[in-house]
Amino acid sequence: MIVKDLGVVDYLDTFKTMQTFTIQRDSETENELWLLEHEPVFTQGLNGSDEHIFDTHTIPVVKADRGGQVTYHGRGQLIAYTLFDLKRYDIGVREMVSRLEKAVISFLAKQGIDAQSRQDAPGVYVNDCKIASLGLRVKRGCCYHGVSINIDMDLTPFSYINPCGYQGMEMIDLKSLNINMTMDEAKQQFVAALKSQMQ
Repeated sequence: MIVKDLGVVDYLDTFKTMQTFTIQRDSETENELWLLEHEPVFTQGLNGSDEHIFDTHTIPVVKADRGGQVTYHGRGQLIAYTLFDLKRYDIGVREMVSRLEKAVISFLAKQGIDAQSRQDAPGVYVNDCKIASLGLRVKRGCCYHGVSINIDMDLTPFSYINPCGYQGMEMIDLKSLNINMTMDEAKQQFVAALKSQMQ
């Protein structure tokens, strides 16, 4: 896969670029992994219900075509967009979600953190607190969107919503688990963990 570090980028522009890439790709197009951060934004999935948004506090809300409800993105959160041809791996979307979760769990284990996935709610959790969120869209067997991992961020905006549609869902980041890691370190270590899962 081609790994691209995009830095801090606008959500809507990136979303449209992902859609265009996926529509235009063919069987020869290389898979790409985009690593980035977004400026503060709430994104609402296809099943998104406005009842899960209480007060945006001037943070914009963008409707996306991924699965799931509303979530928050902001600086200090590692976002990995997986523009993968699932047919190449001979897997479906459920298996892709599982591999992303396992990659996050492996990444966290390297920091000495015991994390788990849950059957009832996609994502990765530490002591019932959510540290990573997932959402994918598949078109013609190719997926986009991906996973966001809370590294060192202001978690306050999550209290403005029901994260992923779950009332009272507590969010957590690596910093609050006393793990100090730069974004570059997080990117390098997560890429290694994901590549291991996609072999």
